[in-house]
Amino acid sequence: MKLICIGRNYTEHIAELQNEKPTDPVVFLKPDTAILLKKQPFFIPDFSDDVHYEVEVLVKINKVGKYIDKKFAHKYYDEIGLGIDFTARDLQAKLKAKGLPWEKAKSFDGAAVVGEWLPKSEFDDLNNINFSLNKNEETVQNGNTSHMLWKIDELIECVSQYFTLKIGDIIFTGTPAGVGPVAPNDVLKGFIEDKELFSITVK
Repeated sequence: MKLICIGRNYTEHIAELQNEKPTDPVVFLKPDTAILLKKQPFFIPDFSDDVHYEVEVLVKINKVGKYIDKKFAHKYYDEIGLGIDFTARDLQAKLKAKGLPWEKAKSFDGAAVVGEWLPKSEFDDLNNINFSLNKNEETVQNGNTSHMLWKIDELIECVSQYFTLKIGDIIFTGTPAGVGPVAPNDVLKGFIEDKELFSITVK
């Protein structure tokens, strides 16, 4: 399975990082080795002094698909989740300055938190889901899927033009504003509506 990640999908986050608003979704991949193992802490890698959390709504693909039309995209997933796209911001800045790929900053071991999954049938409207991230019991990110530049079904249509989607693939749909650094002993908890979907400790 693969992790397909979407960057710059929330306007306020684009402004937060002083990035240019894209005309198409920004897409990058993480390998399955980036997934943080269940009940394991996140260890800040020794190659970075500025690792940031980015909370994101996740979508798990449930059947193989290619060139999926937006109107059929809903047939390719039945679960929604929440996770973190950890980013070595200092390393990313160096790579971006040289016009190089981001993978070293985004795809290292443990850089992807995948929380519990919820049936999409629990939601009245997938384009109106509230989600949040708490750091040490303080809310640091608040988002709603209505603020996505490209909604879930549009993302599936887009990425399936380039990559065959396979069972178990996960799409990270982008992060809202409020990203920031982590430090040892931080506790990060992610919520969709009022349900806690993950809790991890930083080491």
